[in-house]
Amino acid sequence: MTGPTQSSAFEADYGFARSDVRLDNWRQAPWNVWAFRHVSELIPAAHIPATPGLIEDPSVHAGDLLKQAFSTDGETATIEDVLRRTSTDALVVMKSGRVVADYRAPNFTGRSRHILFSASKSVTSVVAGILHGDGLIDLDETVAHYVPELKSSAYSDASLHDVLDMRVSLDFEETYQDPRGDFARYRRAGLLEPSVPGDTPDSLIAFLATLQKGPGEHGGPFHYCSPNSDVLGLVIERASGQRFADFAATRLWQPLGARQDAYITVDAIGSARTGGGFCMTPRDLARIGEMMRLGGIANGRRIVSQDWVSDTITNGSAEAWRASKFVEWLPDGRYRNKWYQTGDASGAFFALGIHGQYLYVNPRAEVVVAKFSSQPEPVDNDLKRLNLALFDTLARLC
Repeated sequence: MTGPTQSSAFEADYGFARSDVRLDNWRQAPWNVWAFRHVSELIPAAHIPATPGLIEDPSVHAGDLLKQAFSTDGETATIEDVLRRTSTDALVVMKSGRVVADYRAPNFTGRSRHILFSASKSVTSVVAGILHGDGLIDLDETVAHYVPELKSSAYSDASLHDVLDMRVSLDFEETYQDPRGDFARYRRAGLLEPSVPGDTPDSLIAFLATLQKGPGEHGGPFHYCSPNSDVLGLVIERASGQRFADFAATRLWQPLGARQDAYITVDAIGSARTGGGFCMTPRDLARIGEMMRLGGIANGRRIVSQDWVSDTITNGSAEAWRASKFVEWLPDGRYRNKWYQTGDASGAFFALGIHGQYLYVNPRAEVVVAKFSSQPEPVDNDLKRLNLALFDTLARLC
């Protein structure tokens, strides 16, 4: 008698067949649990190699930490309960530069690389900060100065500051569930959804060139638009003279001491999806947070300038934030250089991606938390608040 087939083993692990996961359902439950860990099997991606020979430290079981009580909105549960409720795939907690807890859902290994979605924007900002430190980009300069193909778009007179702070006046809305609008066209341009004959731009840059201004001028209210971050990726490529993945590998990933290769999804002509396509391990994501906590230093080596980090975690317009819809779930927040600030006394700041991706840094507690999830809905403000309360609790307990 032969043993179980590879297909039946997959179904035993995930409850469905690999053939059930397609480009038209990969972000939906239950298929997203597998898909978010294997994005390169669905979408083209560029390789971001780590330095060969670096060995990952042993896993640190979360142990008693998972049993700790957690209270929010009058309810009490354990941290483990909250991890389940928020569809957690992996969690890494660092204290003063040392990993103190690892949590992994079934079938998630130390080598599993998970998509960051829009937490990618914060990583892209670090890469932009490196380039700014080289003197190769001027944040007061317009996008079109670096990417002339966008001269006919809203980005013609938008500054890099506007792009970094999501203050571009853009006729565009992040309507995740609309299969026909501009957001769906944007996703198809990035090869994230099946093509629609006659309604799919050839590339991200072709799509970006069609975007026009919304009401008002640039530099106004915070207006969250993912295309801004793909524009930043194009600026990085033009100013550096390198493909984004190559520049990120040599100037961020390898100096950071990343233990595993990362990758980033690309469009049909190889442009990186810097607004949402990074995939990496949770330990390596936590290393980015620790580098930011230390003011831009990793392994005793400066990665990005102290000025860039300080600007990112302390500046940003409170007025622009209060004029946005995001104030509903983060009342005292601000946004600077594609990172969120909580506005509380801890000075905490974080990266955020749909379906529950987080990189949270609490400078006062010296705590970094990296969290990957496969939440069924792309956006859930109640779960955003719950996740942030969880991170605050972890910062107090560690």
